[in-house]
Amino acid sequence: MGTTGAVASPRGVTPTVAEPVAVAGPVARREAFPLERENARLDRRLDAAMQEHGWSDLVARGDLAVALVDLSGPQLRYAGVNDDAMIYAASLPKIAILLGAFDAIEDGDLAWTPQLGTELVDMIRVSSNAAATSVLHRVGFERIASAVQEMPHRLYEPEDGGLWVGKAYGRNDYWRRDPVGNTSHGATARQAARFFVLLQKGMLVSPDASAQMKEILGDPGIRHKFVRGLGDRPGLNIYRKSGTWRDYHADAALVEDNGRTYVAVGLARHADGSRLLEELIVSLDGLVEIPTNTLD
Repeated sequence: MGTTGAVASPRGVTPTVAEPVAVAGPVARREAFPLERENARLDRRLDAAMQEHGWSDLVARGDLAVALVDLSGPQLRYAGVNDDAMIYAASLPKIAILLGAFDAIEDGDLAWTPQLGTELVDMIRVSSNAAATSVLHRVGFERIASAVQEMPHRLYEPEDGGLWVGKAYGRNDYWRRDPVGNTSHGATARQAARFFVLLQKGMLVSPDASAQMKEILGDPGIRHKFVRGLGDRPGLNIYRKSGTWRDYHADAALVEDNGRTYVAVGLARHADGSRLLEELIVSLDGLVEIPTNTLD
């Protein structure tokens, strides 16, 4: 499951903190893979799955948000529920720190070191808060906010929200809450899904940076939620980041499975949210069909 081995060292020099990039206007919004048009058939099947599993009440209360992107065929198919709701996502937004670090490395503003590589892997695979905080302070809150807002990423929209890191992963280390959802570590299901779509397309920072980030996101060290639900079947690779805090549970993953490729995101507020997400990924996996030449 996933990939193994050391992460290659990108170029880089000394670290600095860049000024935030000005947010582009409506004409440039979500230019790259916007995920704005839902596939009617996939949308109907996702709604039916919510009802079948008894999750409709959670959806109605805003306690469950889902995004599913089928990348298996020649045409991307997308569906979601509550997918623009800004929800506290615990450690899932550490993917924004990962993006910010590679953005700074690509610009020559952050030097790659073996220690940094280890911290990035620990931050993602075992969700180390200490590693996340160390990388965050090297890159800077402003640089991370800039990286998620700039084109073609646009992973945080001023009107809709998205990936947000406004606090380090330790006590009393605040920067600012996001303007849309007032969260310190927030995400929308749609923008978390876009992160993994852009990753797969080689559009996060650069093709090389995307490949290195994908390697880091492989081989999850915490085997719960989506990872536990999908199990260890042959030919399955999963690249993911999860998050947990009290009743808030999150998981987002790029899944490659014997000719099928898809992105799934679940954000839940539920006392047994880990089990819920384990069941959710099994349901979402069942909605992704083996690709054919027929487009719907």
